[in-house]
Formats: sequence, structure tokens, C-alpha cells
Amino acid sequence: MNSRPITAAEITKKVFNKEKLFILDVRNEDAYSDWKIEGSNFTHVNVPYFELIDGVEEIIDRLPKGEEILVVCAKEGASIMVADMLNEAGFQAGFLIGGMKTWSEHLEPVKVGDLEDGGELYQFVRIGKGCLSYMVVSNGEAAIIDATRMTDIYVDFAKSVGVEIKHVFDTHLHADHISGGRKIAQLTGATYWLPPKDAGEVVFEYSPLEDGNDVTIGKTKINIQPLYSPGHTIGSTSFVVDEKYLLTGDILFIDSIGRPDLAGLAADWVGDLRETLYNRYRQLSNQLVVLPAHFMIIDELNDDGSVSRELGALIKENHGLNIEDEDTFRKMVTENLPPQPNSYQEIRETNMGKISPDNDKQREMEIGPNRCAVR
Repeated sequence: MNSRPITAAEITKKVFNKEKLFILDVRNEDAYSDWKIEGSNFTHVNVPYFELIDGVEEIIDRLPKGEEILVVCAKEGASIMVADMLNEAGFQAGFLIGGMKTWSEHLEPVKVGDLEDGGELYQFVRIGKGCLSYMVVSNGEAAIIDATRMTDIYVDFAKSVGVEIKHVFDTHLHADHISGGRKIAQLTGATYWLPPKDAGEVVFEYSPLEDGNDVTIGKTKINIQPLYSPGHTIGSTSFVVDEKYLLTGDILFIDSIGRPDLAGLAADWVGDLRETLYNRYRQLSNQLVVLPAHFMIIDELNDDGSVSRELGALIKENHGLNIEDEDTFRKMVTENLPPQPNSYQEIRETNMGKISPDNDKQREMEIGPNRCAVR
């Protein structure tokens, strides 16, 4: 009996809808412990594939009868074999097409809201990696912010809604994932924008994001407000779109704040991080809707799968915005940090244009969870 192939898009819908799902993950324990498919109503069992080569009899009492079991591995092959064995044993099992490799790369577009001029703002949720990117659509034109390396989805989505990509932005030089911004600009003829304080070592042409350098998309203005150095970098830049949305990059998340250590200058930049979070952002309207470049935990998703919250609510509720003592804050963001992202130095060099790894190498460099935040 052939097992049912299950797409990352199907699983994403289950995450958004908070549906139940039983997952048998057959990767090694260390890989599973580091990173897995998460959903608020998902149940997991981890049994390494090598323990199941001779059959699934030893785990039958740990598996549910009468509901579908999703079998997951790194690349697909092992999960097909285990799912087939489960079906032969009387279970209902399917496998994740492409394994965790595909889960890491899936992007789900979600409409965040309408703009004053009749345009729309879309958030692209990279559910398996925690990356969030954006498309502002207005009067036949589009701007993309913090694109991932899976560029086709942005280009195809723009075509599907009948708009031309005119501008591409990165809020900072990313250290946890490879940017697709420069490639999209090359494919579409769009202008590619980077913060100049992050671009000192890049080897390609770009347009500098600078204070007051507002950009108009169709009839919608994107206000560029350089808020230096918090997330990963000295050049981290925020955008206000339509006087309603605040795109914070890796400076401020819903449940956490950005880590300032990925260029090795945490002690130097922690003061700038505090200045942005505790002074610059507090001068903005509390009604602005915060749209970050990442989420850290699945609980940050709204009911529609989007990730957003009003700035005023975050000022009250986000732990990182409520540390009165500056020394305590400094220790939090410079000590006891989570592990650094996989291959982050290579990712930075790729985003500078210094190295050009092939697709397989890029996928390998990015594998793993979001590690941009500190809480």
C-alpha cells in the first residue's frame, strides 16, 4: 500500500487552523531536539530510522489508531519507507514531501491588511524557519522587504495580483538566512536598497537606505526610519508603511527582542539596542502594527497565521521592553544567549556577495530553527 504524500502547504494550514496532527519524526535525536515541526495541537514521537529498519512492531503501542500519522525525516526517503511499513501494519500514514528540507523552505502568503489607497500588505510566513517577509502592493506596483532566497514565490505572487516589483529592501544584512533581495532586483529590474552602515563590505551596487529617504509604491509611501544597530547589525532600519504598519526587521519581535551579537560586537551595540527599544520606538504611535522579520515560537501566530501586534501592547507585555535596570538589560542581551544560527558567518558573506554557494550548499547553511532572538 502506497503512503500518502503530504505537502508542506497542507501542514502549514493545520498549523494556522490549530488542527490536531500526530507526527512520527524518524531523524536522529539530536536533529529532532534542535528543530521540529511545531503546531499548538501537534503530538510528536521521535524514533530514529535506524531503530525501525527491521520493522515498526516495537513502537505500535505508541502510535494512534484511526488518525493519520505524518512521518518526517530529513529529505523524504526514510519517511516513505517507515510510512509504508505503518500502512502495512494497519495504520494510516503519510510522509512529508521533501522532508524537513522542504519544511524549511515553504512560504505561505497571508494578507495582513488593506492600505488607505486601496492597496494591500502581505506577509510571507516561512513557517519552518520563522522568517517573515513582506510585499507592499499599491496601484500596480510592489515593494518587497526582507525576501528569502526562495525568490520565485515573490515574483509569481506579484504576477498573480497584477503588479510590477519596483523596489526591494533588506532591513539589515541578514545573518540567519540568505537574502533573495538582490536576485529579485536583478530578475525584475527593481531597485535594491540596503542600509549603508551594513554595506561597507558588499561587492555589488545598491541604493542606500538613509533617513528621510522615503519611497513611494503606487500611491503608498514607505517612510524609512533608520534605527541603528539593534537586531544583528549597526545599520538595522525600520519602515513605517501607510502610517499604520511598523516593519521592525530583527530589532523587535512579538515575544522577544533582537540579539546584537552576530557580528561579534554585542557589548558595543547593546546601548544602541536599548536606545532604539526604550526611546526611539516609544516616540512612535502606540497604534502602529508591529510586523517583525521573524517569530520565535508558534504561539506568536495570530488566528489567521499572520504575526503582528500593536506597538502599545508590546510595550506593556514584551519582557524585553520592560527591564528598567540598564545593567540587567545589558546582561540579558550579552550573556546566556541562545546558540548562534548555523553557518551565520557564511550567510553574512553570501549576503555581502563575497561567496556564491550553490543551491544545495545554501539549503544546508540555512537548516535549523530561528535563532535571531533573545528573551
